[in-house]
Amino acid sequence: MKNFIFISPDFPTNYWKFCRELKNCGFNVLTVGDCPWDQLSENVKQNVNEYYWVHNLENYDEVYRAVAFFIFKYGKIDFLESNNEYWLEHDAALRSAFGITTGFKNSDVKKIRYKSKMKKYFQKAGVKAAKYCIVKTLKNCLKLIDEVGYPVIVKPDNGIGASATYKICNEQELLNFLETKPDVPYIMEEYIEAEVNSYDAIVDGKGNPVFETGNVTPHSLMDIVNENGNCVYYIVNDLAPDIADAGRRTVKAFGVKNRFIHFEYFRLTRDQRIGKKGEIVALEVNMRPAGGFTPDMMNYACSTDVYKIWADVLANGKTDLSTGDKFYCAYAGRRDGKNFALTDDDVKAKYADNITMVERIPEVLSGTMADTMFVAKFKTKSELDNFYKEILKTN
Repeated sequence: MKNFIFISPDFPTNYWKFCRELKNCGFNVLTVGDCPWDQLSENVKQNVNEYYWVHNLENYDEVYRAVAFFIFKYGKIDFLESNNEYWLEHDAALRSAFGITTGFKNSDVKKIRYKSKMKKYFQKAGVKAAKYCIVKTLKNCLKLIDEVGYPVIVKPDNGIGASATYKICNEQELLNFLETKPDVPYIMEEYIEAEVNSYDAIVDGKGNPVFETGNVTPHSLMDIVNENGNCVYYIVNDLAPDIADAGRRTVKAFGVKNRFIHFEYFRLTRDQRIGKKGEIVALEVNMRPAGGFTPDMMNYACSTDVYKIWADVLANGKTDLSTGDKFYCAYAGRRDGKNFALTDDDVKAKYADNITMVERIPEVLSGTMADTMFVAKFKTKSELDNFYKEILKTN
């Protein structure tokens, strides 16, 4: 029996489904988390072989001891994964420390976590990327701005999502940012007017995608976070050929194997310095599934089970599970405190035939995802657009 260590099976709250499918595929599912056993959901308890409780997943030494215990008890570890952006560096360190040969190691961390390092691999893939500089001095920032103009975007070079990301429109804002910048490396990039299109795939051990889809985010996540706005994105019913092509080339450039991935690209909404309207420009790679409940949305959009496909690929190198009828699957995250024209109950009643999920978003994710989410599927883009119009309308 193969041994699989899964880090944090209880958060996000849908991640027990990865464990369920690993167990169904015959893996010995060994898990590490910081929630006491008696507080875990039954879904987690019933779908793992063993759970090792640590006081704090942030404490690398505690998690190291958990992995050492599992190796002592069960022998060779075949896979160690969290599928979570926050733990990717810990995952790599643990694989490196214990000689786990599947997955990224310490030597890979910079290229998969640092936005500046990703640029070289996008270039290798033949995908345009925004001009940038590492923020060091006013002089080196102004050198980039002289070339690309205002506005520019600044964000942590090693960061998650749109947190601590800002748009700078003039020199005074630049000076203010430099005076108050957190003491972490920041990257500055030219501002790109675009919607974000993603390439989401499950990649086998030879680097070939066995499942592909994507989503579209028409509004900036940076603006959602900074302006306390609602969150809108949707899974497409058919992956655009140019996104599929860029995604596949990026997979090869980064040497991705045996992973569920979420790569992000800009689709330009007007002609600008970097290219023409409609062109694709690289944003960043995420070597894990799209966040939150997005894997469930993929299931609704593609009439399949991505949790099973992922586990099948790791267990057998392939899957027999196909996709079925295709839909647009909408995510609408509504922010608390806004006077929406439709109450939550109104939305549930009006879209009873379309809604697949209604959930409160955990506080740790609500900055980007808003507070209450509605997930619904539709056959046509016009139905999708009307849903967003109605659900986000305010009095």
